[in-house]
Amino acid sequence: MSKPVFDPQAFPIHSVGDELAVPVENLSPAWLRQRFLQQYEWSPEVVDESFFSKNLPFRPASVLIPIVMRDEGLTVLLTERAAHLHHHPGQISFPGGRFEEEDIEPVTTALREAEEEIGLQREYVEILGSLPEYKTGTGYQVSPIVSLVMPGFPIRTDPSEVASIFEVPLSFLMDGKNHQRRSFDLPDNAGKRHFYAMPYEQHFIWGATAGMLRNLFHFLRA
Repeated sequence: MSKPVFDPQAFPIHSVGDELAVPVENLSPAWLRQRFLQQYEWSPEVVDESFFSKNLPFRPASVLIPIVMRDEGLTVLLTERAAHLHHHPGQISFPGGRFEEEDIEPVTTALREAEEEIGLQREYVEILGSLPEYKTGTGYQVSPIVSLVMPGFPIRTDPSEVASIFEVPLSFLMDGKNHQRRSFDLPDNAGKRHFYAMPYEQHFIWGATAGMLRNLFHFLRA
């Protein structure tokens, strides 16, 4: 018997974020650089992803959150994962992957994976800093590495991992009214689970990607 398909778009919207957006005038490279140098107290949002799998050992991984410096405004580069992948097929994600033995630190992993997956060369990337680690239901402890990316970078996708690449305005993602909190009931009356979604045009951004963007939102608003 085939495994039932988990369709996140089929679940109802429980609530929508009511926080004020990060001011558009703050969404500039200079402001972001300064923000990552400041130490304000803030609390990351913890989302329970245990509905996917339980009792898995967490393996280290990193993703690159690439903020592209377009003339018309900052955008976030995202990928659509290939449909045949074992983990998160067809989902929207950041470039990234698991930590390898030759990697020195999480930044090394994020840069290496971004170059392998989409051909993003390191000379185009300026590292700003990192967000708190995010544990996924598939057993990964992910380090989100936030970066600025100079435009003009060549794109070369790995079709075995990436189906497509697109960009979303950072101002859209940093506005609470675009953050949906959806919910569904677990089998056997085991409770209710929630996850974030940020639909943009034909793209359904949800799960760990939306969760890490939500933490970037909290960090920038702190």
